[in-house]
Amino acid sequence: MAGDCAIDTEKYSLLEDFNVDVEVENQKFETFSLCFWVYLLDSTTYPSTIIRQVHSGMCVSAPFLVLDENKKLMLLPLTLLHEEAPDPVNTSSWTEVPNVSTKAHFPLQKWVHVGCEVSRNYMRLYICGELVGEQVLTSLKSNDTKLDCARKLSLFSVGGDGYSVQGFIHCADVLAPSVPVNNHYTEDPPLWLSVDKSSSSGIELDEDGVWNIIGGKASCRESFCLDVVLSNATGQPVHKDVKVAASLLYADSGTPVEKMKDSEFPLLVSHEGVEFSAEDKPCSLLNGCASFNFKISQLSSKRDQRLFCIKFEIPNKASYPFFEAVTNQIRCISRSSDSVTPERSNQVNHPLNGVPEVASSNGTSSDIVHPCAKRIRLGEERIPEKEFENGNGTSMEWSHQNHEEEEDEEEENSSTDTENTEVRDSTFKRYTISDSAIFKYCLGNLTERSLLLKEISNNASDEEISEFSDQVSLYSGCSHHGYQIKMARKLIAEGTNAWILISRNYQRVHWDNVVIEIEEHFMRIAKCSSRSLTHQDFELLRRICGCYEYITQENFEKMWCWLFPVASAISRGLINGMWRSCSPKWIEGFVTKEEAEHSLQGQEAGTFILRFPTSRIWPHPDSGSLVVTYVGHDFLIHHRLLTIDHMCDSSERYTDAKPLQDMILAEPELSRLGRIKRSI
Repeated sequence: MAGDCAIDTEKYSLLEDFNVDVEVENQKFETFSLCFWVYLLDSTTYPSTIIRQVHSGMCVSAPFLVLDENKKLMLLPLTLLHEEAPDPVNTSSWTEVPNVSTKAHFPLQKWVHVGCEVSRNYMRLYICGELVGEQVLTSLKSNDTKLDCARKLSLFSVGGDGYSVQGFIHCADVLAPSVPVNNHYTEDPPLWLSVDKSSSSGIELDEDGVWNIIGGKASCRESFCLDVVLSNATGQPVHKDVKVAASLLYADSGTPVEKMKDSEFPLLVSHEGVEFSAEDKPCSLLNGCASFNFKISQLSSKRDQRLFCIKFEIPNKASYPFFEAVTNQIRCISRSSDSVTPERSNQVNHPLNGVPEVASSNGTSSDIVHPCAKRIRLGEERIPEKEFENGNGTSMEWSHQNHEEEEDEEEENSSTDTENTEVRDSTFKRYTISDSAIFKYCLGNLTERSLLLKEISNNASDEEISEFSDQVSLYSGCSHHGYQIKMARKLIAEGTNAWILISRNYQRVHWDNVVIEIEEHFMRIAKCSSRSLTHQDFELLRRICGCYEYITQENFEKMWCWLFPVASAISRGLINGMWRSCSPKWIEGFVTKEEAEHSLQGQEAGTFILRFPTSRIWPHPDSGSLVVTYVGHDFLIHHRLLTIDHMCDSSERYTDAKPLQDMILAEPELSRLGRIKRSI
């Protein structure tokens, strides 16, 4: 489908240039609706005014549309029509007068449609075509006959007065009473550029959200793919005949990564098998999407360990921030000598593209083609493993820490109801174990696996769940998948009951009121009443939640999917004693990878710290596992994932087993327990 030749920028203007007039006849006035799309930049002070109001009878303008101190959008009465109108001078009166306010924070740096419907006796606020609130008002009456004639109300925005937010506006119109607000919302939405992270390949997502990409000299660097989408504010791709340019920037300053003398350009793009400087080779949009195949020639280690990012922009539209898009922070690393995928003796192997390879009867392997597996998903690289056994027959498995993709809030929300319904309906009509169900779980991402397990847990028997877990473990070649499946019913039930007790039917709860309940549930599941959670532990849980002052059910579920497997692991015999131990403190609580690395800086070889990785969230097969962060003989810091085979809930199995700490210290690479250095 052919697109327009260019983007019409005349429809986009600075918010400070906004100014519309409304004719109001006091005796005949019915209603009017002011509708517009707005893209707000951040403001240093709140409350901040978006639109002000003034008429001929006023000496000073008054606020009409405001972001309050909590960044909620607030619609105020009109001074020309309503007795409850705010005092133009007293800013504290803005929150005291009757108003209509959004319940959530107003999003910044994102296009949002706003509709303000005003009548003599009421006002209504619409966000993205949906009514969010209504306020009944008192009509302003006067004996002044001059007020009976038509009067002009001016609605405008100003910039730079210290109380105004900066931004852009699109298609501001005053609608007649007969025109619904939703019509304006769907008629001509604005455009914006974004990175489609779900299509990315060749990228490893670190637990801190940083992308790890292999770069450097030509013989070592690897290509990675990114798609950039031009869509309208309602999420529909837009067909425009324009190009998108890419450049490599320093993430901390936003300045371009300079080309070193006699070296290659920092960011390279492949086109028809030939590599070009990305800045010299923009990519054309096709059906609203531009696909880039990149390589990075610079290493973070050669640039003072600075992180990079890739900026996409539509040339000649750089003054509009919504026609720009920036990736996650990027750490460009060199190829590790031990990053080769080893052969496995399991029945199902997982090559880099995530599609299982099933051994045939003659010992060879045949590929199973999956229609959605045309690209490598973030972080699906398999890392070599080694095993050692102690004298009691209990084996522990070591593997390089694999930062597998964590499904972020945007990605989880992007799964449509139709897709989820198709997965559930096609897989669990009778809750029988089938090849389709097994492979959909083996090939699915964390969100898809979670949906499958929630559906099974609500309908299948314990025997069916156990059979399903055994089959998935068999065909995936990983027994830890089975443990996560068997955990599902208890995890979901415990989490549901916990949230009911915590929320008491409120949609969100203050964090300070949550910590006590979380600690009680954790100590009960972990079977350890002698050790409580610390302030640092709760701060990490808050970071996993992604919340600040208040926590919602969505925040809680994300945290619970990390905390429950950890508590279950602590309840088992081999780890429970280490968690209880205070001197020495083998596990110093919940710590991040960065805290562990910082604490081991300058330590002698063999010093190690045990931690639970924050990147392993249920139903990840390694959720609840321990990571050993240690100083190697090369005096570099390494991370190894430690899993204990055949672990179960009962501690009786390990009555005669060698203590886990002794098994760890028996390793030649580990000799001395380190301590966590926390910043004040």
